Amino acid sequence: MALTVPGTQGSTYPDIVELNVGGQVYVTRLDTLTAVPDSLLWTKFSQSSPEDLPKDSKGRFFFDRDGFLFRYILDYLRDSELFLPEFFKERRRLQKEADFFRLPELSKRLGEDDSSLAEDSTEPEDAELLSPATTPSSSDRTPRSPGSTSGYITVGYRGSYTIGRDIQADAKFRRVARITVCGKIALTKEVFGDTLNESRDPDRPPDKYTSRYYLKYNFLEQAFDQLAQAGFHMAACSSTGTCANSDPGDDKMWTSYTEYVFSR
Repeated sequence: MALTVPGTQGSTYPDIVELNVGGQVYVTRLDTLTAVPDSLLWTKFSQSSPEDLPKDSKGRFFFDRDGFLFRYILDYLRDSELFLPEFFKERRRLQKEADFFRLPELSKRLGEDDSSLAEDSTEPEDAELLSPATTPSSSDRTPRSPGSTSGYITVGYRGSYTIGRDIQADAKFRRVARITVCGKIALTKEVFGDTLNESRDPDRPPDKYTSRYYLKYNFLEQAFDQLAQAGFHMAACSSTGTCANSDPGDDKMWTSYTEYVFSR
């Protein structure tokens, strides 16, 4: 089923819509984009013709906005609720995006000092520029054990997944080949203990740093649990991905490398 635009002949939007928002690709349902009457997306996808909207080189509808923050806009459109990550630092920027997409209720919520949102409102938004070791800590953070040292640990992994030719089909997630650990020797051993494979860098002193350790398991969540139990919190993350094949007739096989920085 597709939506026919009033006043046009044969101009329809598909039930499944591909968007390119600031370089980030999203695939969602047309019903989701038109969930809030009079919003910008409702206007674009119910009152305009597909030919009227800008598209990228692959035919996806293009919006020149913040592609990372759009995920929260899309989440709100799905269920009219707002859930932000812990210590979310970009509420003002997200409010600006909500204003652009003409979502007044979402903008109002973001402007309120709502303790139900997962943001430490006592920290200025500029605090994201400071070292996590020097910013004020929230009362709900896991307390550090007496005598434990502060520092950083970086966890990285290479993974792969496949997206079928039919975009409605489920993607095949997630093969993690190996989880690497970088940081001071003493800290990495304190957190990961016997689950840390030291065979690639076996004899370095505990006060030195290594980038050659990896874990004996391949579950990211298990690594995150161990870091949380040791009082660490995520400070930053980054990811890159490449498509391994370009034949339009084949399934798209993607490989990615992601790093997470934790601090205590």
